[in-house]
Amino acid sequence: MTEIALVGKKIGMTREFYHTGRLVPVTVIKMEKARVISVIEEDKRGYKAIQLGFGNIKNSKLTKAMKGLYAKKNTEAKKKLKEFRVKDTEIYKEGNEFGLEIFNEVKFVDTTSRTIGKGFAGAMKRHNFGGLRATHGVSVSHRSHGSTGQRQDPGKVFKGKKMAGHMGDRVRTMQNLEIIKTDLENELLYVKGSIPGSKNSEILVKQSVKVINKMTIKEKIDAAEEAKKIPDKKKR
Repeated sequence: MTEIALVGKKIGMTREFYHTGRLVPVTVIKMEKARVISVIEEDKRGYKAIQLGFGNIKNSKLTKAMKGLYAKKNTEAKKKLKEFRVKDTEIYKEGNEFGLEIFNEVKFVDTTSRTIGKGFAGAMKRHNFGGLRATHGVSVSHRSHGSTGQRQDPGKVFKGKKMAGHMGDRVRTMQNLEIIKTDLENELLYVKGSIPGSKNSEILVKQSVKVINKMTIKEKIDAAEEAKKIPDKKKR
């Protein structure tokens, strides 16, 4: 089981065709190689984990503390550091690099990314409200959210009330996305469907935490072709 994750950049969307003619929309992610910066043992912090570094950064943009850390580890500076808890730290060594090959045996992944910011949005756009009536005395308030439901008691609006406000720009996780194709040469990952975020946004990809028993699209096509061959054998 893949315990670690990789960080990639969302390139955009395209489509993939199977030999049967089936079309599948996919999101293309340019993956980055991860380098093990440090291995954390249980006797030091109470848990086992590894610290991975992603992306390149100019030396001028590093703080003195980070320069000291990378000098001590004798490794190239990385733009982002992430820590992942693992069951066994013996298979990881400082300086090791991991790429798209860790998803070779993985069929479904979870992605975490930040949604596109929409700014200040009204109740209809933000919460899909129906709005007020267009006639019969409704004046200049057709797209308002209406009453917020409070009077003298309790004399306030409850927290969490669906009202106008900041929309988007939130961290969201999409689960159980099927891997359609991997391009190891160009380090590209093709994932079925859409993923939140704008182009060039950062995507964290890891193996699905849920146990998925459903068949992939390729497995369904292969099973259908095998089923077509069975009646032909019976005729003979």
